[in-house]
Amino acid sequence: MQNLNPAKLMDGRPLARRTLELARQKVEKIRAATGAVPTLAMVLVGDNPASVAYARMKQRRCEEVGMRSIGIELPAGTTTEELIEQIRRLAEDPGIHGIVVQHPVPASIDRHAAFDTIPLEKDVDGATPAMLGRVVLGMPAYPPCTPAGIMALLREYRVELDGAHAVVIGRSPILGRPMASMLVNAHATVTLCHSRTRSLPDIVRSADIVVAAVGRPRFVEGGWIKPGAVVVDAGYNEGNIGDVDFEAAYESASLITPVPGGVGPVTVATLLNQSCDAAGRQLGVAL
Repeated sequence: MQNLNPAKLMDGRPLARRTLELARQKVEKIRAATGAVPTLAMVLVGDNPASVAYARMKQRRCEEVGMRSIGIELPAGTTTEELIEQIRRLAEDPGIHGIVVQHPVPASIDRHAAFDTIPLEKDVDGATPAMLGRVVLGMPAYPPCTPAGIMALLREYRVELDGAHAVVIGRSPILGRPMASMLVNAHATVTLCHSRTRSLPDIVRSADIVVAAVGRPRFVEGGWIKPGAVVVDAGYNEGNIGDVDFEAAYESASLITPVPGGVGPVTVATLLNQSCDAAGRQLGVAL
């Protein structure tokens, strides 16, 4: 699309840069106070190319802010018990301050059993049921980083949530469900939709804010978007394509996130910032 109006684009990169700078300052403060380096362990099961690339990108960002990252790559045939044992070793290591298990894990893994092994104080990506419960109730938490990043992006662009009708498409426990809860806690009226929702286009047309997290390229059509709506595309599919038909939705939206460059950079920056906060709490450093 030619002649895009920059004022309509919710560019996540400036916010991500500021968040990474904040994380860098926290790393320096922790090191000065304790000599310790905030450390994030990332566990990858299998060799999904997108997951591998995403994990390595997070490792690079860790290096940029002075954090230490530990990458643990396990074969696709890893059992639930083997994964749990690996997570337990990381949980017991006082030098590890945050633990992330890269999504998705193979279907053979009991996801709930594995993720529930992460101790709350090290669950920096909001993966455990206990952390999700804290998010739902509006309690202090490390929320899943994508919805947390989206909330930060909405604040950055001064999107009014109080009383707004937000439609979230996708009900995953790490994105759609916590996203809906965080919007409710910000006083939005939320409709949570999914693959079996009836009359989905009509529901989306009623939304002031649309968050697409369905995992299907260009799933949300331009004709579904109410004029003046805010559109947040949390999808990332092969070929740098989001879950929203960007060119078609751009015409009606008042604000819209590009893919790439919208939600993604803020998600990674949020993870590092929350990891620094977790390290500070574990080491007794006020940040």
